[in-house]
Amino acid sequence: MGSEGYIPLYETRRAKGTVLYRVFAASNFAGICLIWIYRLCHIPKEGEDGRFAWIGLLGAEIWFGFYWLLTHACRWNRVYRHTFKDRLSQRYENELPGVDVFVCTADATMEPPMMVINTVLSVMAYDYPPEKLSVYLSDDGGSELIYYALLEAAEFAKHWIPYCKRYRVEPRSPAAYFVTVAADAIDHHQAEDFWVIKKLYKEMENQIQNAVKLGRISEKERSKCKGFSQWDPNSSRRDHDTILRILIDGRNPNSRDVEGCVLPTLVYLAREKRPQHHHNFKAGAMNALIRVSSNISNGQVILNVDCDMYSNNSMAIRDALCFLMDEEEGQEVAFVQFPQNFENITKNDLYGNTLRVIFEVEFHGMDGYGGTMYVGTGCFHRRETLCGRKFIKGSNFDMKREISGQGEESRIHELEENSRSLASCTFEENTQWGKEMGLKYGCPVEDVITGLSIQCHGWKSVYCNPTRKAFLGVAPTTLTQTLVQHKRWTEGDFQVLFTKYSPAWYAYGKISFGLQLGYCCFCFWCSNSLATLFYSIVPSLYLLKGNSLFPQVSSPWLIPFAYVIISKYTWSFVEFLGCGGTILAFIITSKVDDEDVSERYKKEVMEFGDSSPMFTVLATLAILNLYCFLGFLNKAISGEGIAEAYEKMPLQILLCGVLVLLNLPLYQALYLRKDKGKLPSSVAFKSMAFAVSACICFQYLY
Repeated sequence: MGSEGYIPLYETRRAKGTVLYRVFAASNFAGICLIWIYRLCHIPKEGEDGRFAWIGLLGAEIWFGFYWLLTHACRWNRVYRHTFKDRLSQRYENELPGVDVFVCTADATMEPPMMVINTVLSVMAYDYPPEKLSVYLSDDGGSELIYYALLEAAEFAKHWIPYCKRYRVEPRSPAAYFVTVAADAIDHHQAEDFWVIKKLYKEMENQIQNAVKLGRISEKERSKCKGFSQWDPNSSRRDHDTILRILIDGRNPNSRDVEGCVLPTLVYLAREKRPQHHHNFKAGAMNALIRVSSNISNGQVILNVDCDMYSNNSMAIRDALCFLMDEEEGQEVAFVQFPQNFENITKNDLYGNTLRVIFEVEFHGMDGYGGTMYVGTGCFHRRETLCGRKFIKGSNFDMKREISGQGEESRIHELEENSRSLASCTFEENTQWGKEMGLKYGCPVEDVITGLSIQCHGWKSVYCNPTRKAFLGVAPTTLTQTLVQHKRWTEGDFQVLFTKYSPAWYAYGKISFGLQLGYCCFCFWCSNSLATLFYSIVPSLYLLKGNSLFPQVSSPWLIPFAYVIISKYTWSFVEFLGCGGTILAFIITSKVDDEDVSERYKKEVMEFGDSSPMFTVLATLAILNLYCFLGFLNKAISGEGIAEAYEKMPLQILLCGVLVLLNLPLYQALYLRKDKGKLPSSVAFKSMAFAVSACICFQYLY
């Protein structure tokens, strides 16, 4: 229990059914070991047909078994957290720490200004003392359109924030709120204010959208607002001075909403960019924000969110503080990570963008070993841990916020001038920024190695997954976007293995072994492709040739294969349903009337539409398996018969058949669909040529 009279700010519960799961996992591993024994004891002799394929399958199955162990390390000790925000308020309401919120954007075309400011407005409206809340927008594209949108948002916030607090609005992104809340469902006491605030939002939206369509800010608007002079006509998004503007200073008596209440501080930053200086992408932007904010508001807690990930839960700050301010265990918590969730997911999650099992199961498993990883958004950090401070047992970290005096215009100008140099492109030269301070440089997944480094300094992290999701974002709506995103994640995680921050050796002895395995699970995610590719090709080719690579139906060795397959996928299916998943149904149609991408996405029709090399590979594998399966059926029907073939090669038939079934959307996109989301003819011709050539060559030359 701890010290006398101690009442925790949160509780930790072990997952239900842990004992049952561990029994299942042990039996499953026994089956895997029997499969390895079978492979080792039945390797064909030198010169026998299928020897190299057999050895290759042994290697693939050893890899699958190893990776299975890693994934189940993330399930062995799952924990779930529940916060007591009422206790936090009772004890610390007048001593809550300052919170600096970082919103990052980089491209005004890919990340529209309206989306960006909706995220900004949602975090400005948190249920938190406004004098202790500061919001920083990092515009790494240096767009005057984003700056103009933020100016408009600053004015609208004077109406939006009191409206949210008066009616306890959720969510507090205006765009999301007006979409999810029907006007006829509004209480009659609220109705008048609802229409007023909606009208103001539409006026702001029209102003911003007009500027976006024009592609620049009109001279009339420039003359009304300060700050546009900082945009040099000769500068570009990759070559410009630091642009820093404090749009709202919460300590300035003039910075009040329409009800006379204090507003949160709001700051715009476009750090200096020069072609000859590497800017280190998002990690560089975050480090510039850490330095600039330390000179302006210096909040003890830092929240960073991507510009497409708006706040969906106004109490999320208080959830995070329950972990950071807990009297006994809070002192060792460095960061609180919330899951990524998306608002535009289709009923069956067409592209699997929710990563449902990762966020609902595996991250809870990592949390049981000392904390989950930092995923780059939706995370609350102690400022000092981001600045490289190591954990020392017994140390006390004061989270109380001291409010300084009222701000003045002269002071704001002085703050801007003094802080501008902190975002220069030369500031980090000959310093520890990007190494021992701030986010780490040199890796596409800088967030992962930053979180690991913090944990290796002795700190713990916490995974918080409340019933009402803390953040909602926008998921990719095409297969290309999804594949590119997964490629970036898997490549980045794989590269971590070969950096000095590799969890395989850097973390050894510094974090728990279970957490180390959890990190390795994601780092080896990419490596699965090789074993999967082998398993997707070779058994099908040997099926076409009539050679068995698995036990026959009459063999007792079929039992461990059958048990592992059935138990593993049954458990995975139950786990998926337990995470809120649905039974996926493929909708096969010969034509989609609406050619709009979003309409096809809503109808759960996969979007291909381009000639990416990734699609050529996928289509080749799909056609190869179809050719092998049909070729096998033809030989079996005209020769020994289906029953006899099934007796001889049951698992190969099952494997090839499942691969054909899974590729039905690809066959549809190759041959049946007429809309713009189908695969181009060039991909169909190339993939057919590759697949048929491979099958013929294997059948007659090998």
